[in-house]
Amino acid sequence: MKVNQWTIGLAAAGVISFGAVAQADEKPTQNVLTLVSSTVLSGYVNTSATWSPGKAAAAPGYSYSGGKNDGFNLNVVDLMVSKAVDETQWAAGYTAEFWIGQDAVGLGNGTGGIANDIAIKNANVSLNAPIGNGLNIKMGIFDSPLGYEAANAGENPNYTRSYGYTIEPTSLTGVLASYKVCDGFRVQAGVANTYDAAINARPAGSAAVKSYVAAITLTAPDSMGFLKGAALNAGIIDGRTSATVGGPDTTLVYVGATIPTPLETLKLGASWDHLQRDGLSDADSFALYASFSGIDKLKINTRVEYFDNGGGAVALGGAPAAGASNGNGKAEVLGLTLTLDYSLWANVITRLEYRFDHDLSQGHNLPGNGAAGSSGNNNAQLLALNVIYKF
Repeated sequence: MKVNQWTIGLAAAGVISFGAVAQADEKPTQNVLTLVSSTVLSGYVNTSATWSPGKAAAAPGYSYSGGKNDGFNLNVVDLMVSKAVDETQWAAGYTAEFWIGQDAVGLGNGTGGIANDIAIKNANVSLNAPIGNGLNIKMGIFDSPLGYEAANAGENPNYTRSYGYTIEPTSLTGVLASYKVCDGFRVQAGVANTYDAAINARPAGSAAVKSYVAAITLTAPDSMGFLKGAALNAGIIDGRTSATVGGPDTTLVYVGATIPTPLETLKLGASWDHLQRDGLSDADSFALYASFSGIDKLKINTRVEYFDNGGGAVALGGAPAAGASNGNGKAEVLGLTLTLDYSLWANVITRLEYRFDHDLSQGHNLPGNGAAGSSGNNNAQLLALNVIYKF
């Protein structure tokens, strides 16, 4: 049966009955209405208002912080069209997710042809194969399987991102396989073009070189009492970026856990990110999380983190370039974040956040300061109101 696009659109919107159209041919080649009904449109609008007391001219160099000091911000509009993969043996699905707004730049995938304030966050095909307990294969652009925090801010306990998230790849272009070994034990392995998020890019100077990712997730069973649901995620990503010809091999090692407590209203978490680049000092980020939900509609989320950028191996908020001499760029930062998340409106996340960053190395590497060693401020503060509508 041949049906024009206008008729399909009217049927999908419910203006006409697709069954009536189908009667025109006793052997329709495809049930278009079924395909339309299984596709889901979702997303969110993420806004914020920020104020940075003190001398800082900007927020420190964590992800999505740039250009948002002292004012109102449209962070990002997220639009996702998807079809979930069901439990059948040969099921298939897809995801196409787009970011529009300032945060799109922070995904770091613009070298694939998407520039400025528009980015493809996810675009992949997901396939189930009847191998053992079931194998899922995802091919295209997908979120990195490692990390305590997600790119979508509403999925995180805090509005601002940790330093650990900042040194992780946001997404990868390649193939990722996921296999359930048994209840509570899942493994993932994949191959990507590059370590970074650049879409369809190849490692500078060597297109044949690929990046590799492996991860495991352990989840505590119901028999473990109050610890049921506790999860441990660990893995490694190794490869080269698309930025520099002959650039160093880059390796990220990640370990993270979420831990319930005997108090149902209190949950804990911890993460460690270790970034190693050949020929450069290593960078490390440690973070502890706590979430309390014992008050009606209110959640109190805290994060304490320590970040060491390896003597300049990772730039921090305008710090001197990697490899600079005489300790320039050295930064050890202690970060404290307190977030009050109050659910008043349906489908809306409203939260007020206070963040304090302190340069333990006293190198004046936080924003609003001159070169390392000059007089300046070793503290940075941020007060932010974050409002997200999810649809």
